[in-house]
Amino acid sequence: MARYIVKRIIYMIISLWIIATVTFFLMHQLPGDPFSDGKKVQPEILKNLEAKYGLDKPLIVQYGTFLKNVAKGDFGLSLKYRNRTVNDMIYDGFPKSLTLGVAAVGIGLVFGLAFGIIAALNNKGFFDYFVIIMAVIGVSVPNFVFASIFQYFLGRQWALFPVAGWKGPKYMILPIIALGVRLIAQQARMMKTNMIEVMGSDYVKTAKAKGLSKTAVVRKHVIRNSILPIVTMLGPLIAGIVTGSFVIEKIFAIPGMGKFFVDAVNQYDYTLILGTTLFYAALLIFMVFLVDILYGFIDPRIRIDE
Repeated sequence: MARYIVKRIIYMIISLWIIATVTFFLMHQLPGDPFSDGKKVQPEILKNLEAKYGLDKPLIVQYGTFLKNVAKGDFGLSLKYRNRTVNDMIYDGFPKSLTLGVAAVGIGLVFGLAFGIIAALNNKGFFDYFVIIMAVIGVSVPNFVFASIFQYFLGRQWALFPVAGWKGPKYMILPIIALGVRLIAQQARMMKTNMIEVMGSDYVKTAKAKGLSKTAVVRKHVIRNSILPIVTMLGPLIAGIVTGSFVIEKIFAIPGMGKFFVDAVNQYDYTLILGTTLFYAALLIFMVFLVDILYGFIDPRIRIDE
């Protein structure tokens, strides 16, 4: 186990270095600059700004400084938000994205798995067809469309919840639902498909032949083996949702990671783009690593050392 963890940590560091390098050089290939905003800036002012942020130095020197700072956990100053570091902005935005993401993933897993299990146990029944229709709609329609629908009906027409903002728990409900609908549909469809496949396997038939009740077979064999593919995709899913849904946070005016990233791209804020990208990549890689470790505990047939 220790050998495997050390090896994976080395791979994680190499992966982050590759992502940092590619992102750094791609950012500097973008047309435009972070200081003009489409307006002509005096050459003297532009030179002073470039000198302040080190953009007047050769690209390879900037790259070396960037890697050195990243190794210390310092993403530098934002080029657009005056006197604010990227670390502070991540520190401010991530808790909000984390709150929405964890709640959305929780709703998606609880309702999605429940719907999938019930649909599989009632295959070709009314509830099964209901889950199929719900899954198709949930997966096909983008979450920003659901967000707009919820804002219009639940927020504006019926005035049940605030349309946008971040001023308390009531403001979280609509964005959480908008994020959770797609997750519910995905998990329900996947769980139902996996369970039907597992229920037709030989070891389930053997368990039934030994006299185990249907409840025991489903609980001990079917659900446990059906949930493994969901665990596989859970790491990237949680990382993506938790880091921030760009469009949802923009629609609901939530000052989270997604909003900062969209603003950074629109405003050519190189340091903020690099900081948020690396933060997202680190979280994604760590979640995938964590899922691999959990796999060995969920399925006894899998051994990390092997």
